[in-house]
Amino acid sequence: MSTESIGLTTISRTVASLAVGVVHTLERAVVGEAHMRTARGNAWEAVCADRAKADQRAELERLVAELTATRASRPTD
Repeated sequence: MSTESIGLTTISRTVASLAVGVVHTLERAVVGEAHMRTARGNAWEAVCADRAKADQRAELERLVAELTATRASRPTD
């Protein structure tokens, strides 16, 4: 008879694998197949967020430049 011991890491990996499977199945059931998150979708969201931050940064820089120009053109008392 062969007695192989199951290590703690084996149990942890098994539990983690089962948990991932449950979460994946639950996500499919709750949000539906069409709304599943994918790596491509996550990457596109990141690109859009970067573009939005760049737009906000550019707008802020424009406003600061406008305020600076207004202040510089104002006569001193």
